[in-house]
Amino acid sequence: MGQTGTGKELFAKAIHDISPRRNKKFIVVNCGAIPDSLLESELFGYEKGAFTGANSNGKVGKFEEADGGTIFLDEIENMSQFMQNKILRAIEDRKICKIGSNKEVGVNVRIIGATNIELKKMVEEGKFRKDLYYRLNVICFKIPSLIERKDDIFLISDYLIEKYCKVFKKNIIGLSPKVKKLFNIHKWEGNVRELRNVIEYAMNFENSKYITEASLPNEFIGENEVRIKPEGIVPIEEMEKEVLRKTLDWFGWDEAGKIRVAEALGISRSSVYRKIAKYHLEPPDMINIS
Repeated sequence: MGQTGTGKELFAKAIHDISPRRNKKFIVVNCGAIPDSLLESELFGYEKGAFTGANSNGKVGKFEEADGGTIFLDEIENMSQFMQNKILRAIEDRKICKIGSNKEVGVNVRIIGATNIELKKMVEEGKFRKDLYYRLNVICFKIPSLIERKDDIFLISDYLIEKYCKVFKKNIIGLSPKVKKLFNIHKWEGNVRELRNVIEYAMNFENSKYITEASLPNEFIGENEVRIKPEGIVPIEEMEKEVLRKTLDWFGWDEAGKIRVAEALGISRSSVYRKIAKYHLEPPDMINIS
């Protein structure tokens, strides 16, 4: 589980690569990108002549292709109830049946599912099969967003800069100090995918040894700019003067009142006297009105 762009497929591939299945195939299927009418044939394959327009030689499905390896089902929340049932049967029986065939074929695959939403909520709403949810949710990894792992921002940036230096035949060393500050405060709503796009964009335009602010996308800079409207800005001393005056009016201008003012403002009593003198403050009844 993880937000869009956090690198769920990369994480799944890493699991495959360090497992005993690493010498077999790692097959990726984006369940959200394939129409439901085609997803069944994509996953399970079909026999020749199974339907109009079918390949004359038939087709091997992704499950059979991944036999001995791993199949990565991305955006599993987009599967229809029909496909959810078919997947559940394949997991339980370790067998698949091609479209247009009555013969079951045994398959040995590791299934890794991925989603960017809370599947349990979909289960509660009746949009995702409870039995499939618990069958898939044997081991669940929550991949944090990029903003939750800030140390990775610069680690990934260095990797991407090295990668794109080879692609663009450039000799860029890293990020400038200003860009590092911008990267550190950016929200990174697109996560690692957004970071990759920003680095690739900058590498196209940067001609110095470091990625500078000038080479970043305009919208990226715009989001991180802090704009303060000039109207309504009050000097700090004016604010201090007004706060001190109102606090004295509230607690009193006598000795006891000034002691309480000092406590309320977190300053010494001598500082209260000094600031009264500095700002020429007087009790209301001593102010001459002409």
